[in-house]
Amino acid sequence: MDKKKIKEKLEKERDQLLEELRDMGKLNIETGEWEATPEEMSSREVDQNDMADRFEDFESRSSMIRVLEPRLNNILRALKDLNKGTFGVCEICGKEIETARLEANPAAKTCKHHLNAQV
Repeated sequence: MDKKKIKEKLEKERDQLLEELRDMGKLNIETGEWEATPEEMSSREVDQNDMADRFEDFESRSSMIRVLEPRLNNILRALKDLNKGTFGVCEICGKEIETARLEANPAAKTCKHHLNAQV
């Protein structure tokens, strides 16, 4: 397994996720969690339709953040594990995660056998 290549892949995905998260929200320094921010208003006068659209957009942003934030956290954990030398070890059984699995998903926390287990 080429750890340099894996690290580059993780860093690239981390940067993409951070960019997407910044487009939808901001990082709350106190909690360490991402929060959606409403879209900028284009005019001073706002009618009910504008408010409904804005609310829908905010809900959409919130949903996307709930998907992207855990992925980012997995990427950051994998990069930390690479630096510590503990990368590629199943968090359930302690065995090495299959190379093909790590190449497909470098942030994988478990081997194929424990793929559906909660960690």
